[in-house]
Amino acid sequence: MGTNTGTGAARGRLRERAVGPVCAVLAFCVVPAGLLAGPSAGWRAALPMTVAVLGALAVAALHTRDRIIPVAATAVALSSALGTLFGDPPTLETATGVATLVEITGLLLLVCLVARYAGTRQALVLCTVLGALASTALLRLHLPPTVMEAAAQSSFFALGAIAAAATGGGLRALETRRIRAVHEARRSQRLQLAGDLHDFVAHDVSGIVVLAQAAQVIGTDRPEEVLPLLRQIEASGLQALGSMDRTVHMLRSSDGTAPAGRDTTDASPPVAYGLEDIVDAVDRFRTAGRADVRLDMDRSPERMGRIPREVASTAHRVVVEALTNIRRHAGTAPWVTVSVTPGPERPRPVLTVSVTNGPPTSGETAGGRLGDRERPRASGLRGLAERARALGGTLESGVHGEHGEHGWRVTAVLPLD
Repeated sequence: MGTNTGTGAARGRLRERAVGPVCAVLAFCVVPAGLLAGPSAGWRAALPMTVAVLGALAVAALHTRDRIIPVAATAVALSSALGTLFGDPPTLETATGVATLVEITGLLLLVCLVARYAGTRQALVLCTVLGALASTALLRLHLPPTVMEAAAQSSFFALGAIAAAATGGGLRALETRRIRAVHEARRSQRLQLAGDLHDFVAHDVSGIVVLAQAAQVIGTDRPEEVLPLLRQIEASGLQALGSMDRTVHMLRSSDGTAPAGRDTTDASPPVAYGLEDIVDAVDRFRTAGRADVRLDMDRSPERMGRIPREVASTAHRVVVEALTNIRRHAGTAPWVTVSVTPGPERPRPVLTVSVTNGPPTSGETAGGRLGDRERPRASGLRGLAERARALGGTLESGVHGEHGEHGWRVTAVLPLD
């Protein structure tokens, strides 16, 4: 998809670059044509025709330059108005009629371009003036006997100007929506990157913090145990760096570009996290803490292969987020249970992901803080709940337990079809 988007953008830039040379060639052809048409059609018809076509070509080629649109539109409007007010008496000669029709075509094209590229107020004024001139230009060829008939004729031909303005306005609206869609896509990518870095890197960084705190506690009394902790800190740091590298790699690969400093012919495409990565996350959590951690999940390749990749990635993120919250807010919890199992079979098959921790000690509370992620744009349980809903599932979190011994449970139910 990224390659197709890049190709489409390249074709769009090529078309934009080709407009200028094409308009320049047409302008060089229009000037001799106007000079040749002057003797037969009359200079009062040939000159407004030439100015109208040149003005439309100038706006089409140079609309990005400041003031080119009002200058060109004003010049065309003055030329056409003078041709109507001070032109030859109405005539039905073929050459004059052709010149007038070409001028009207140029005026309508200019109306469309002004509605497309000019500012809103500027476009409203210029399109009104140019549309009125285009609808009254035919009076040069035939003047109706009464004012009412002349007004009716002009009103009828004004429909062409209205259609041209509507076409230009429609193109403007399409471009506005396209730009808005690009901004939204970029914003979504930035938020996705921030969410991935938070969900994955925070898990490893919080483990580093816990290990560093443990090293400080035992450093004086049991210095021989510090070295293994430092090795674990190193491993967690490398894991965090790997998570960042993997996230950035996936983001760059999503638009068809290769990560900096890598050979795309050798590097395999990045793969989203899945159920197999849950085992690693649980093992790292178990190693960095003292809680009794149990994982209930069918690890057979056949079973894992039947889970859709998007569902597996979401399940992994739920587990990582829940374990990170436990480490931050319930670090003294005596036990943690991670369950990733199919079912219950409701109207359709689902995957149930549950992370439960026991009641923490030392004055910590499992309720409240574990689920409170009030930072704006935080990619915590709230963001995961939105992701689960997008897949047609649910995510719930809350206190569990009885007799005043309260732990915390996070449960996600994700449909498999």
